[in-house]
Amino acid sequence: MISGDSIVALSSGRLPAGVAVLRISGPKTRFVVETIAGGMVKARSAVLRRFRAPDGTVLDNGLVLFFPGPASFTGEDVAEFHVHGGRAVVAKMLETIAGFDGVRHAEPGEFTRRAFFNGKVDLVETEALADLVNAETEAQRRFAIHNAGGAQSALYLGWRRRLIHARAMIEAEIDFADEDDVPGSVSDTVWSDVRSMISEIDRHIAGFHAAEIIRDGFEVVILGAPNAGKSSLFNALARRDAAIVTDEPGTTRDLLEVVLDLRGLRVRLTDTAGLREAPGKIETIGIEKARAKANRADLLLLLEDAANPKDTGPLSMSAPALRVGTKLDLLDKRAPHDLARRYEFGISVVDGTGVERLLLEIGRRAAEATGDSGDILPSRLRHVELLDAANRHLHRAADERMAQELRAEELRLAAERLGRIMGAVDVEDLLDVIFSQFCIGK
Repeated sequence: MISGDSIVALSSGRLPAGVAVLRISGPKTRFVVETIAGGMVKARSAVLRRFRAPDGTVLDNGLVLFFPGPASFTGEDVAEFHVHGGRAVVAKMLETIAGFDGVRHAEPGEFTRRAFFNGKVDLVETEALADLVNAETEAQRRFAIHNAGGAQSALYLGWRRRLIHARAMIEAEIDFADEDDVPGSVSDTVWSDVRSMISEIDRHIAGFHAAEIIRDGFEVVILGAPNAGKSSLFNALARRDAAIVTDEPGTTRDLLEVVLDLRGLRVRLTDTAGLREAPGKIETIGIEKARAKANRADLLLLLEDAANPKDTGPLSMSAPALRVGTKLDLLDKRAPHDLARRYEFGISVVDGTGVERLLLEIGRRAAEATGDSGDILPSRLRHVELLDAANRHLHRAADERMAQELRAEELRLAAERLGRIMGAVDVEDLLDVIFSQFCIGK
């Protein structure tokens, strides 16, 4: 699909900057380059030129690159103008380029949309590009690069090809059972492979939580009685005064959250209201929020004042928990082995005792939860939903009580669900949502 119009946008970062990159794609690209750069340039070579408007006005000096289609990112003719990154320079360049007939400003994600329609990327790779643009941690970057390189697409495409082959063999056996060139019963081999595929897809779906942790963060929730040192630890881990710390019980009434980068992983740390019996009305709301947040956590830090332990009431949390004794600086001469029996970690935010060791353990737990960095994981909820749907069809196809024709139809439906993940079948309803995640110049 080659579009009738051309699009232009700023494709680099926030202005002002040292250099700004303006990208144009479409059938007018060559004419725009010839006009503004004073002639055509060699493909895929950066050439220094003086840029002029059609009336001869000098716009800037900079580099121009031309990428002829279809061997370009969008599959169309593409060019980049590398100009000085001042706001006035960029505004004038964009105004000039968009002033050509058949050239307009790009919409969010429109360059990548054209790449998709021209077969340069599939939907999974498109989503990975969005993840790469938005990556904030090293783990997110590695995850996005892995998927943008086609690893996830190759897995889904391999399953789809196996299903198409299985369906072809079953239908051939149905229609041409008496022909010499059709193998003798292929059913056993086909259905054995289908059952293997069910297990493979189940294992893949199980990795979605690890992908969620990479993308959204490892959820750590701090719980404990009032004045157990929750907000003090929260501030110490955040390395700033994010929470108010006083001696008055019930100071923290709502959830407070900071995002940490531990060993290249995104960790979301939440401070909560103190847990206690018979709190006030407003404090009760905070405690209810704390318990709800804890039920969704990946790790709980259960804090207790080691010098003055207080009951928090019953706790029924399913997430793994670390028992942490706080305020070690206030202890007199309590034997270390007494603390070791009661707590897994002992800390003091006053002198820093144990805080770094606790932080390392949180990072270790987060890394463990994400699994092997080389694993191929489903990166979107829509992938999981379509994989679930495919597996339901495969389970029905594996039912030996069904007629072969019906089982073959279930294989077709399963392959169709896998195709929707990559955009190999009609997914028009998804496109606006997916491409809206991109910035204008992508």
